[in-house]
Amino acid sequence: MFLSSQVKGGRLPWSGLLALSCAAFTAVLTELLPAGLLPAMAPPLGVAEYRIGFLVTAYAAASFVAAAPVTAALRGLPRRPVLCGALLGFAVSNALVALSSSYPLAFAARLLAGAMGGTLWAMLAGYAARMVPAERRGRAIAVVLAGITLALALGVPAGSALAGVVGWRATFAALALLAVLLVGWVRLRVPGFPGEPPHARVPLVRVAVRPGIRPVLCVTLFLLVGHQAMYTYVGPFAAHAGYGRTGVLLAVFGTATVGGIWLTGVLIDRFPRPALLVALALVAGVLPVLGLGAGAHGLLAGAVALWGVAFGGAPTLIQTALVDASGPADADAATSLQTTVYNAGIAAGSLTGGLALDSLGAGALPWTALPPVLLALVTVAACRRHAFPAGRRAVAPEARVRAEPGAVAVTCAAGDHEGRRWAADAGP
Repeated sequence: MFLSSQVKGGRLPWSGLLALSCAAFTAVLTELLPAGLLPAMAPPLGVAEYRIGFLVTAYAAASFVAAAPVTAALRGLPRRPVLCGALLGFAVSNALVALSSSYPLAFAARLLAGAMGGTLWAMLAGYAARMVPAERRGRAIAVVLAGITLALALGVPAGSALAGVVGWRATFAALALLAVLLVGWVRLRVPGFPGEPPHARVPLVRVAVRPGIRPVLCVTLFLLVGHQAMYTYVGPFAAHAGYGRTGVLLAVFGTATVGGIWLTGVLIDRFPRPALLVALALVAGVLPVLGLGAGAHGLLAGAVALWGVAFGGAPTLIQTALVDASGPADADAATSLQTTVYNAGIAAGSLTGGLALDSLGAGALPWTALPPVLLALVTVAACRRHAFPAGRRAVAPEARVRAEPGAVAVTCAAGDHEGRRWAADAGP
């Protein structure tokens, strides 16, 4: 039979969760670092600065394309080796960028990194959920996803500053070394979980149609479209408002997201639905303030800070709802779908904001971002039965009815007290 061990106890397995959080940090820093190094990277690679920006696009595109099929192909393999393989892929990609004098080679390395990123993001939330009991699941996911916030608030600015001191090649080499060191940490402190045997593997299509999954994916898409339409063009909007210090606004936003992820960790296991409704309502409320009062610079900074607090917690709340809806046993499949939707939202939001900026001007950006955020808020408010219930539930409904002839139910080590995985009966 298929059996696995669950990490139990009153305390969170901090060392393992922090290792996963550092993996998230490494992935975000790998994805975004070229954006801060355009002038430095362009001459050595022999291209214009805008083509260095395409190195970020290549990562996002590969992550979008690879997340679902690669995750589906690897679901049968033990989880820890797959995680280590993704980290080693980051190490190889960053080392190639550090050593390359060829733009096509650097571009290919970024495609590799994007594929590894899609694989990693599909695993992290589910891995965290399997390491803890169901009642601690939200906090565990919040700890892991805090790596994203720290990368945005501290990692990317620090990486850009380091590149100014030691050069961009040394910075990418340091990032490659970090990924290698993380492999050792993961092997020592992150528990191993088996992959899914073929007879227990739920197809992606069945996961996608499970009650609650599609509303969560829709909220992910709506929020990212609205957020990116505004966030991508903070610089032009700040100039429109007569506030020339874009870096200060970004620092305010990044620092506030740290507070948001901390607050979410406190609330998520007791009040997941109210916390998400408040977070989305804050984002929706901030946008009209930006549209009407950005000329008052104190109001502008305060609105950006509230936006950061709200957005800092929202992705963790949404991803926890997704894991609850899918069940931790199928979280990798569900989060691979979310990774695809997430990257689609980033692309669509950036495109929408760019079109609004070009045709209507920077003053239109908050009003362009507002409708999709309101759609996200309305969806959460309406979908209270399966996707965003008032209280945490232990298991997705379908996980209780997966029996087949000749199968027996065995408790699954998915951090889910009621979860069952069906395995072939080996005998009486």
